[in-house]
Amino acid sequence: MTRAGGVATCLLAVLVLAGCGGPDGSRAAAPQTTVPETAGARTTAPAPASGPATTATTAAAERTRWVPAPAGTWQYQLSGEIDLSVPADVYDIDGQETDAGVVRSLHEAGRRVICYLNAGAYENWRPDAAEFPADVLGRPLDGWPGERWVDVRRLDVLLPILAARMDVCRSKGFDAVEPDNVDGYANETGFDLTGEDQAAFNTALAGLARDRGLAVGLKNDIEQVAQLEPHFDFAVNEECLAYDECAEYRPFTDAAKAVFHVEYSKPSARRCTRAAQLGFSTVFKDLELDAPLRRC
Repeated sequence: MTRAGGVATCLLAVLVLAGCGGPDGSRAAAPQTTVPETAGARTTAPAPASGPATTATTAAAERTRWVPAPAGTWQYQLSGEIDLSVPADVYDIDGQETDAGVVRSLHEAGRRVICYLNAGAYENWRPDAAEFPADVLGRPLDGWPGERWVDVRRLDVLLPILAARMDVCRSKGFDAVEPDNVDGYANETGFDLTGEDQAAFNTALAGLARDRGLAVGLKNDIEQVAQLEPHFDFAVNEECLAYDECAEYRPFTDAAKAVFHVEYSKPSARRCTRAAQLGFSTVFKDLELDAPLRRC
């Protein structure tokens, strides 16, 4: 399932893979942890403009990275003007279409902010669309005009583009990134992708984010949750209740990591009971992912 919606050499890929480097209007103080020693503080760790960070930089980023605590409230908005008044501890919004002033305003209100970016698919309206060569573009994403799957085996092409996007997230002050469409191997992409190809790509993405002092979330990719959990700080899931897949997130909840969960439906007693039992941060949204949300 995909979201609702949004020159380096091979050495770069090798280095990254090797690990270099509430409805009532009230809002509780934002839950947060750091990795591992700066609770309550937010700093921007230095990192190079693209590519893997140095060992010293990576160590500094690990000391200062914010990571979300489980069971906090969140707002997921990828279309329309960002509604800054929604009572939520964490906002997940589009990184390229949101200016730094919005991120700053959310921070001033005590919120943390996740930078949405499309990692596994090309979007023809993005400012860096011309950087995607034709041979990495696959089939269109069903239901999402202007989007095409990309060949995630081409780390030499894709990682520099995605590193630059994460640099934009960091420069605007975001706390974390949510790379989307990271389950191409389970879809009809036009490429002969394997689970190993996808896991290598996803692990590389996590490394790029962490090298920049950003927390990173695993979006969907249900089949590889157990394998990839150690590389990611939180998870983002679409409709695991609808597809009876929520139990697959036990590796994240067992590790006391947040699971930000959205269902494209209305709350019901059954859904709300199940979500509460799971300990997820659950919202109910329209498919357009505009500002309105519903909670249990």
